[in-house]
Amino acid sequence: MKIIVAGFKGKMGATATKMVLDTEDFELVGVYDPYAEENHLNELTAFADVDIPVFHNKEDIVEKTQADVWIDFTVPAAAYENTRFALKNGIRPVVGTTGFKEAEVKELQTLAADQSVGGLIAPNFAIGAVLMMQFAAKAAQYFPDVEIIEMHHDQKLDAPSGTAIKTAEMIYAERGTHQQGHPDEKETLEGARGADYKGMKIHSVRLPGLVAHQQVQFGSTGEGLTIRHDSFDRSSFMTGVALGCRKVMEVKTLIYGLENLL
Repeated sequence: MKIIVAGFKGKMGATATKMVLDTEDFELVGVYDPYAEENHLNELTAFADVDIPVFHNKEDIVEKTQADVWIDFTVPAAAYENTRFALKNGIRPVVGTTGFKEAEVKELQTLAADQSVGGLIAPNFAIGAVLMMQFAAKAAQYFPDVEIIEMHHDQKLDAPSGTAIKTAEMIYAERGTHQQGHPDEKETLEGARGADYKGMKIHSVRLPGLVAHQQVQFGSTGEGLTIRHDSFDRSSFMTGVALGCRKVMEVKTLIYGLENLL
């Protein structure tokens, strides 16, 4: 399987690049960053023995490789166009970049169906995080009062995280709209209660030292339930990325959420 990694100089992109290189049935045919100064991957110390081209424009990727899969760990501003480009050129996107709008996902799904090209956009590639979301959705059937606290490193650009939004969507599918808390509640400091999604609150924490963590906290009469997932290292996402690369070869639609491929 021939793979391109976009965003290879970021922490997630670098981890994904290493995973591709270390996976027997994967072949890294190039990496992409329009702002990179390097022309070959071996110009970076971490990949000193890897003679793979660095592409600075997407058209060269199509002309010079026959890539099967496009792994994207870039930034929200670039990921939509990257995914659109990959689909239009028959390259299957596996996207971990978050920040997509709902309308953008739907548009890309329509394009994928028109092109008969498989793909995956996953807010979180950690298997434990996917299970956390599924467990939370199940619990919401019995505990409709819930708040989501997501915690990430201080370099993350979007808030709330894609995982938090996806979790909220899955909970909403089970419980519907449910107004929580006191109806006359007032914030004495704007934003104190967090973002509101269909009546549930989402809180975003950004601190150095964190990687990716989420807590879904339920409350009911006389009891509480907390479901939490922690990624302590970015390698925790790579099992899901590798799984996604293999699964998109078998489908002809763009899937949203890794749980739909498990």
